[in-house]
Amino acid sequence: MKSAVTLSRTLAVALFCLVVLLFAGAASAQQSQLQAYTAVSPATDAAGNPLTAAQAAANSNLATFNYTVVSSRDGNTYSGSMVGQDPFGASFTTTTVDTPIIPVILITNTIAVASPNGKILTTKPGVTVFDPTAPDTACFTSPNDVPVTLMAQSPIFQPNAFTFGPTAVGDTQYLDAFQRGNFWQSVGGTGYHTLLNGHVLPAVTVNLPGKQGLAARFGGTCGPLAIVDFDVMLRQVFNKLLVSEGANIDSSKFPIFLFYNTVMATNSSGGSNCCILGFHNAVTQNAAVAPDKAARVQTYAFIDFEASGAFIPSIHDTSIAAHEVGEWMDDPFGNNPTPAWGHTGQVGACQGNLEVGDPLTGTNFPPVTGANGFTYHLQELAFFSWFYGAPSIAVNGWFSDNNTFKTDAGPVCTKH
Repeated sequence: MKSAVTLSRTLAVALFCLVVLLFAGAASAQQSQLQAYTAVSPATDAAGNPLTAAQAAANSNLATFNYTVVSSRDGNTYSGSMVGQDPFGASFTTTTVDTPIIPVILITNTIAVASPNGKILTTKPGVTVFDPTAPDTACFTSPNDVPVTLMAQSPIFQPNAFTFGPTAVGDTQYLDAFQRGNFWQSVGGTGYHTLLNGHVLPAVTVNLPGKQGLAARFGGTCGPLAIVDFDVMLRQVFNKLLVSEGANIDSSKFPIFLFYNTVMATNSSGGSNCCILGFHNAVTQNAAVAPDKAARVQTYAFIDFEASGAFIPSIHDTSIAAHEVGEWMDDPFGNNPTPAWGHTGQVGACQGNLEVGDPLTGTNFPPVTGANGFTYHLQELAFFSWFYGAPSIAVNGWFSDNNTFKTDAGPVCTKH
């Protein structure tokens, strides 16, 4: 059974202007692919006021632990919350988080069209359906051609034998392997695991009227890309989906809203920015709809299963899922503070949070072939010690799970 969500009016002109710029950029020799980004929104209370990690954890049934660390990068003390069991404790067991995968069928009603030189854009009415539950033989090869099935069968949810350098960290899911490697000096060789119980729920349909969402094709792509407004998605679509899926989710669970070849764009006084392919958030639900009135901070993620070809080859299939789920695991409420770091991955200035994917956006772990024969892309992730400083407490003394980072993040970032 499918439910439908329809958006209210938004600034379609700004979105249209953004796509004009994207067409021009993609048509130029200097930029043959679009730029990929992700985003996070720190936890807030019901009134929209920011919560600390400890406050959010205390008001959620998500299985988390609190940590405190003194950073060798600046000598300051930092505290935060992570999903799972405290790796600095003892008597390690397995933490399993129920993870509903909710496929979202997106319908856009406007098509963006480039002129022959690729620089002048017009639009015309036209329906385009972005359906993660349907086979796509243009971007995939049968039988591995249904995005949501590929997601459920991926190393995000299914076990594989993971080896980081010379060390076998376990026959397990990718993010569990990462987390074990993250704290290997404490948990190596033990039963410490943080697992996702992924299961697919019935699809929901989101219909974007008029120019609230645009479908566009860029040079060399196998299919169209949907571009939608971030603020509208955040404040209307996701909030409505959380309510409509209330019977299936609560704060102990981690729902993933899975889109296909769909990105979000932001519009601000500083201009327009695209493309956001992944996003995780923690919101305090309205007491009228929250299953547990005392534990209302709900985490969730928007994840694009990307196959359009509009981005560099490393941004493909589950690379965004690896990025977002890893960040949710190590920064579930989006507010774990770190010494400032930056000028790496997708971060062009300074950033001060424990977002383990951002420093390595576009850099992948070696491909992993699933039991279905499909070759999956998984983004490399930065370890705890990269943010807070040497010496590394991770596997092999590393600072990221494919050893791209040879040292910690270095001096505190000051160049914004």
